[in-house]
Amino acid sequence: MTFAATPRSRSEDRRISPVFWVLLAVFGTSGWAVYSGYGNARFGIFLFVVAGWMVSLCLHEYAHARTALHGGDITVGAKGYLTLNPLKYANALLSFVLPIVFMLLGGIGLPGGAVWIERSRIQGRLKHSLVSAAGPLVNLVCAVLLLVPVGAGWLDAPQSNIVWNGYEFQVSPLAAALGFLGTLQLSATLLNLLPIPGLDGYGIIEPWLSYKTRRAVEPFAAYGMLAVFALLWQPEVNHWFFQAVYGVMELLGVDRVDALLGHELFMFWKSEG
Repeated sequence: MTFAATPRSRSEDRRISPVFWVLLAVFGTSGWAVYSGYGNARFGIFLFVVAGWMVSLCLHEYAHARTALHGGDITVGAKGYLTLNPLKYANALLSFVLPIVFMLLGGIGLPGGAVWIERSRIQGRLKHSLVSAAGPLVNLVCAVLLLVPVGAGWLDAPQSNIVWNGYEFQVSPLAAALGFLGTLQLSATLLNLLPIPGLDGYGIIEPWLSYKTRRAVEPFAAYGMLAVFALLWQPEVNHWFFQAVYGVMELLGVDRVDALLGHELFMFWKSEG
């Protein structure tokens, strides 16, 4: 390989994918439509939330890959993980399809599967922990960026209020959309930090466990995410979990009504009531 070809190849490995730009464009355009009252508000909120969720999933996986690159795994670039292209990830079903299905079914921001990191190339337990922690940190940052404008009142005095089940709420449709999307980000953060095999929370503590413990837990890693989803279908667990999510939202000054209205409007295929 010539010297001239090397930097060009590295540039291609890190060039942002057109797929990500399309997702970002849908996110921005649908957000503008919801804010300005253009078109069907409920379908606009649906597009805004789905596109925003997929953008955050791309950033979540990118954070894992970028941290791994700095930790010593130089193969992530050749695998396409630094292009923000969701089609390049190791398991599109776990990383994107299942999280979207979970969001549609229960309004739960369940995290997807991680990119394939060659852990043998990374030296040091702290670096391994940081690779796993990078993804949830992205979701937390996204949650703050989405919820702060709502909590700060920047969307108060909206151009149009939400009318639901015959009641008018003094809430902007965009504030409701941001509230629901922010809830998804917070739930993804909290769930992903659980020390359960298959989730990033376990990945954070795994390097510090004994070899015997890691080998004993390894067979259960593939079922961790599904087990969490099954638990969240239990009414008591679901109630406790969302109380924690809404509690964090309130710290940012966001009323849970915003998120609940956003969730109802998001499901455009359901009639009111």
